[in-house]
Amino acid sequence: MENIRGKVIIITGASSGIGEATALLLAERGAKLVLGARGLDRLADLATRITEAGGEAVYARTDVRQRDDLARLVQLAREQYGRLDVLVSNAGVMPISLLDELRVEDWEAMIDVNLKGVLYGIAAALPVFREQSFGHFVNIASTAGHKIVPTQAVYAGTKFAVRAISEGLRQEAGDKLRVTIISPGFVHTNFAEGMTNPELKAQLIATRDQLAMPPSAVAGATAFAIEQPAEVDVNEIVIRPTAQA
Repeated sequence: MENIRGKVIIITGASSGIGEATALLLAERGAKLVLGARGLDRLADLATRITEAGGEAVYARTDVRQRDDLARLVQLAREQYGRLDVLVSNAGVMPISLLDELRVEDWEAMIDVNLKGVLYGIAAALPVFREQSFGHFVNIASTAGHKIVPTQAVYAGTKFAVRAISEGLRQEAGDKLRVTIISPGFVHTNFAEGMTNPELKAQLIATRDQLAMPPSAVAGATAFAIEQPAEVDVNEIVIRPTAQA
């Protein structure tokens, strides 16, 4: 816990689900949060809850599909706190469907948010981390990045890519920077809201409500990776509900 206290941590997709739970846990452990998401009202509410509980948090509307938004979020961290210790790239979408349905706009959304959003975060933070000679990337992937099932071909493709890019980044990072992949299974979040296939959406919500783990479980895994000593790099954590096949 002491290795989290005082760290400046950016979280994208911070307004709900895993991002919100991670922000609350890290703030409780003394981190200084820089929160990004598209929903300003929810961000403002989260930042208020953190500060009223004695924590520190600033926020900015952030669409990870826009490279400039990520650059501004990193700049906000530096202006507010003088440095950046950790970037948690959490923003993601999951409008899954059979490829035969040709929901090309959904494919593009997953590529833009899940994959390019992570790359834009790397582009914004990596020069800062190099200049500081310290920094930690935490990229939220998925168990879909380990196992492909029908309807998840494109989603899994983006998560396989996040894992591949993260591992390549780790190998290039040298002995000063850390890179962690967090691969959750079913998590009880609002991930199904963006789905455009109503039948599949209903099935996923039913499965989620039956066996999904709380977002706080993923937040705990993220905190575990961050709190390790600087010379220890937790490369990947796979975390899923006990009941998930």
